[in-house]
Amino acid sequence: MKLYNLKDNSEQVSFAQAVKQGLGKQQGLFFPQDLPEFSAAEIDELLKLDFVTRSSHILTAFIGDEIPKAELEVLVKDAFAFPAPVAQVEPDVATLELYHGPTLAFKDFGGRFMAQVLGKVAGNQPVTILTATSGDTGAAVAHAFYRLNNVQVVILYPEGKISPLQEKLFCTLGENIHTVAIKDDFDACQALVKQSFDDEELKKALYLNSANSINISRLLAQICYYFEAVAQIPADKREHLVISVPSGNFGDLTAGLLAKSMGLPVKRFIAATNANDTVPRYLDKGEWAPHQTVATLSNAMDVSQPNNWPRIEELFNRKGWSLKDLGHGVVSDEVTKDTVRELDKKGYISEPHAAIAYRILRDQLQEGEYGLFLGTAHPAKFKESVEEILNKELPLPQALAERADLPLLSHFLPSDFAQLREFLMKLAPKQ
Repeated sequence: MKLYNLKDNSEQVSFAQAVKQGLGKQQGLFFPQDLPEFSAAEIDELLKLDFVTRSSHILTAFIGDEIPKAELEVLVKDAFAFPAPVAQVEPDVATLELYHGPTLAFKDFGGRFMAQVLGKVAGNQPVTILTATSGDTGAAVAHAFYRLNNVQVVILYPEGKISPLQEKLFCTLGENIHTVAIKDDFDACQALVKQSFDDEELKKALYLNSANSINISRLLAQICYYFEAVAQIPADKREHLVISVPSGNFGDLTAGLLAKSMGLPVKRFIAATNANDTVPRYLDKGEWAPHQTVATLSNAMDVSQPNNWPRIEELFNRKGWSLKDLGHGVVSDEVTKDTVRELDKKGYISEPHAAIAYRILRDQLQEGEYGLFLGTAHPAKFKESVEEILNKELPLPQALAERADLPLLSHFLPSDFAQLREFLMKLAPKQ
């Protein structure tokens, strides 16, 4: 598999190199040179397969012979060791539940696949994973890499701006997992990660890698559950399928659009955001004008400068698609609360991110279409806000219950690169 840097097309790397490197020169994202496509007949056959077997076929189409298919299937089986069920909400609307993994969020798929792949391609070389999280990435990455040999993990997150249970899930592990609460917002955390990757001395000393959705292995893994969703939808609904994706950093939507580019029958996608509406405003007005990030109920989407957007634009350019066909919408906190209550009355307990995706889907779904919205996290990860909205108690799943009373092991730093650099250098492996 060959990939090129979107900011410097002359930088071309293999899949293994892209996984190990994370970002290219000038903080450029890697993008596949070849975009594999399946025929309609091949798609039909793929949709008959089980999740792991199908996912191995999909990933092999991108990765090629860099990882032999039999070996890749073992990695996929270890990574995707939990289901992604579709649950009916209304006659014409269903949800893809992506929160049945160990950290109860969709990031488990990408995080665990990346850990498997990196373990294979890095060999005995030490690696330091540096990533920023607005909530769910941190837990998924921390648990995926916990106690792995030769791997240190550093996770930056905005202090006080993720849910308490999200924080407990990954800030109570310790050992090779180092969590740093930054006194600022997610975009500041993301900027610190980018600064770190621009520091050549730091990058070499720590063998830096990123596990954000900027890493191509995470992105490719996420393509697979879109196929799994369509496999569970009645065949007569597939040609009329509209998928609404709660969008913050836009990795999840990128993966869905890559699935469509492979031939997966999706009529259209909807990018559903909260008040951090850089992309909807861009699609409406043609001007890229990020505002200051604001804190919302759907905190994992509190991103005003989404990293993955350049990949979406590249894909649309390569495929000859029009951005005018990409659905989009913005939902306020008040409407989010109303929608969580509305879903509860329909017999489905949701949380703010999925509620936003449902709201815009319901508002934009046309007659004869079939809607699917992504449930990206278990409602109990947002226990405080969901309980307040619904005025009822949510039971804690075991994964959360066993960490809820553990002490936080986080370090606290200002949004200052010099101080972060000093902290990171102390983790550098001895030469």
